Amino acid sequence: MTYISDLGDVGRGDVAVAGGKAVGLGGLIQAGLPVPPGFVLTTAAYSEFVTANTLGAAIQDLAALPPQASPQDYETASERIRGLFRNGTMPAGIAARLGAAYERLGGGDTAVSVRSSATAEDLESASFAGQQESYLNVRGAAALTEAVINCWASLWTARAMAYRAREGVRADQVRLAVVVQQMVEAEAAGVMFTANPANGRRDQAVISAAWGLGEAVVSGTVTTDDLVVDAGTGAVVSRQTADKEIMTVSVEDGTREEPVAAARRRAPVLDDQEAAELARYGQRIAEHFGVPQDIEWARAGGRFYLLQSRPITALPEPAAETPETWPLPYPKGLYFRASIVEQLPDPLSPLFADLIDGSVSRSLRALMAEATGKDVLREGDIHLPTINGYAYYYYRTSGMWRLTGRLFTALGALARGKGHMGIAGWREYSHPRYERVIKDWSVTPPADLPGEELLAGAQALLDAGTVYYTAVQSIIPLATMSEISFRAFYDKVLRRDGDPPAQTFLLGFDSEPIRAEKSLYDLAGWARSDPGLAAALLERPTAVLAECQRTGSAPEGVDDVLWQEWRFTFREHLDRFGHAVYNLDFATPVPADDPSAQLETVKFYLRGQGTDPHERQQLLTERREELTKQMEGRLGPRRRAVFRRLLGWAQETAPIREDALADVGLAWPLLRRMLLELGRRLVESGVIAAPDDVFWLRFQELRSAVEFGLAEPEARGGAAIAGAGRPVRAAAVEERRMLWRGQVKAAAPQMLPERRWMDKAFGSMMPAGSQHQPGDVIKGAGASSGRVTAPARVLRGPQDFALMQPGEVLVARITTPAWTPLFAMASGVVTDVGGPLSHSSIVAREYGIPAVLGTGVATQRLAGGPRVSVDGDAGTVTIEDHAGPGVPRS
Repeated sequence: MTYISDLGDVGRGDVAVAGGKAVGLGGLIQAGLPVPPGFVLTTAAYSEFVTANTLGAAIQDLAALPPQASPQDYETASERIRGLFRNGTMPAGIAARLGAAYERLGGGDTAVSVRSSATAEDLESASFAGQQESYLNVRGAAALTEAVINCWASLWTARAMAYRAREGVRADQVRLAVVVQQMVEAEAAGVMFTANPANGRRDQAVISAAWGLGEAVVSGTVTTDDLVVDAGTGAVVSRQTADKEIMTVSVEDGTREEPVAAARRRAPVLDDQEAAELARYGQRIAEHFGVPQDIEWARAGGRFYLLQSRPITALPEPAAETPETWPLPYPKGLYFRASIVEQLPDPLSPLFADLIDGSVSRSLRALMAEATGKDVLREGDIHLPTINGYAYYYYRTSGMWRLTGRLFTALGALARGKGHMGIAGWREYSHPRYERVIKDWSVTPPADLPGEELLAGAQALLDAGTVYYTAVQSIIPLATMSEISFRAFYDKVLRRDGDPPAQTFLLGFDSEPIRAEKSLYDLAGWARSDPGLAAALLERPTAVLAECQRTGSAPEGVDDVLWQEWRFTFREHLDRFGHAVYNLDFATPVPADDPSAQLETVKFYLRGQGTDPHERQQLLTERREELTKQMEGRLGPRRRAVFRRLLGWAQETAPIREDALADVGLAWPLLRRMLLELGRRLVESGVIAAPDDVFWLRFQELRSAVEFGLAEPEARGGAAIAGAGRPVRAAAVEERRMLWRGQVKAAAPQMLPERRWMDKAFGSMMPAGSQHQPGDVIKGAGASSGRVTAPARVLRGPQDFALMQPGEVLVARITTPAWTPLFAMASGVVTDVGGPLSHSSIVAREYGIPAVLGTGVATQRLAGGPRVSVDGDAGTVTIEDHAGPGVPRS
């Protein structure tokens, strides 16, 4: 039996026998990097110790704790297991080999470090960092044996067991190897990340450094100098030199802390040259392992030693700096984030930004010309530019004055249906025209179209969607005015003490988002009728189900005929509702492309959670009709007539508003298929690395590729033409994605330039409140009555939907009809953008959950997931605590 291996002999495939730490050190040695000599006591030695002392059954019994077990339960189990190890005896065969390996390191009084190397440690998916114990400055064979046994026992610390339980690692899946190395009497030590964990940038190394041994740096008990180094040039980008009061040093029986000499407390541990040298080591290590690394290092006698290397877990994608200034692209004008911009909560992808600007300005100029009979808006009067990636409506000052002078004429014309506006215009012209354009471009599959037609089709579909949205914008004020009129009449003239709020008379109507929710509920009911299918949907990861839905292959263990029947039925749902957009930017997939959110909702209902939407709607309808009869019965003829007229107007327009909004993205599935087909061809031509990189090209770049013939079905060899192995636009795409990730962290002002008079003149018209709200109370617009206290869950978009837990408060920049399935899980809703008559408020009232909208700051202030109280009547969100989830060092 092999109990001992030299570290230099440990390869990447030896995790099961040597553990993650030893594999990392072996890789460093094989790459020719400076690592203190040492060996690893393999997991076979651990297993032999457990077997020889008959500990296995007792360990498994004591360690069989559920993730929700109390800390005290884990502590009790840990102490009993570690007691078993302390009372055990080292088998003679292991003791002999351990002694011989120690002699080869110097033997006698040679100081060594004894550190854990677990089979579930230092992996890319989870670091398990700091879960087991390390023993430093161990001297002598007897002390080494004791340290090894204690190290084995530390596999069963309370924190280690709890962490493994949360990560789903069973007690019988882990064993422990032990790394023994010559001790480095470090004068300085620390940790280096070969990528910046704050912004994910792979071109920056981050170094923490302190005087003395590095164990205190890893455990966080000493203050460190912190440096950011450009990995390519070695230049120090930033430096923070700490006041280092204490340091960890070696003593005869281990280590201790002692004060740092006054002269060195504020002195930098590393100068620029040393930082650059260390960063170069980091770059070599990251290249060797192929992924960014978390490295422990020490410096002794003017030399660096590498003590550990493991993959960085949970590293964010690279992001540029978050912008702090908002430069205006056009002078002499005003900028607003309203109207269609409300459906664009995030920075825009470059291709969408290029296409939407001209599309919106053309549509609005044509509409105003038709409504007024004049070219009120001229070329350049209106744009949809981006500032730091965020879309803004721009009005040139002169154009704004001309529009204001004709505004009432235009509104009157549009209200009469001119320009195919209003409900009749939407129903009889705008919606059918939109469907007709889509149908015309659907005749030929995208794969069979030449590049020029694909690009022309994408432009035509986007323009059709923009024109359609302009028509929808004429319905929204009608719905708003109808509800305001009814509520004003009801509250001021009719309502008595004890009467329900006006909104009760507007609930229980069908709309496209509600029909989509009922369809998912019915799908869950259909799946529940077959136990095998229900089990497969509940047990398989959603990503696997979505991929099987796309490819048609049945999940492992599921009958193919049954799966195809489910897939066809679910496809019917997506064909009808899969165009609902989370975000108008076509770079964001719609449910037809990625149905993960819909599958999560099916699972939610399959688990028996939530309420039956059919039953809920029926109860709301019955209550509405009963209350209407009661109200009409107590009114005289004149008031009854006004009540009926205003109520009928509000009840007609509210559901149509939701239907119209839900179909804004009707062209998006085909539009995305066309652009992704262009993307696939550009991948084959060596222009971009992945099909969805097409969204990160500028329009001129895409058009040039089409004109050059690189987007034709038969195009090949673009990379060879460019004379480079890497796709031609890969670097530009990566840079734009990185820029976007930095921009998305910014809080875009509602109006620019930021002037006090702007806020006074237009602030009340904006869909979001003030972004300057200190304190624990966030104010917004109360949009749905009620009060609830629960954890907040901030969701940026569909990529986060799986994080939502039933009973949490849904927090988002804005919600569109595509978000409706999440309302079934939420106990309340809070948004940055929106008002009492927005989509969020209407759906929240249908679900009977409180909603506070238009806060302006909720997604930033509540990002840590604190417990909040949402008061839908007062329009406030109160932060009850600031506790966030703990994150172990990786």
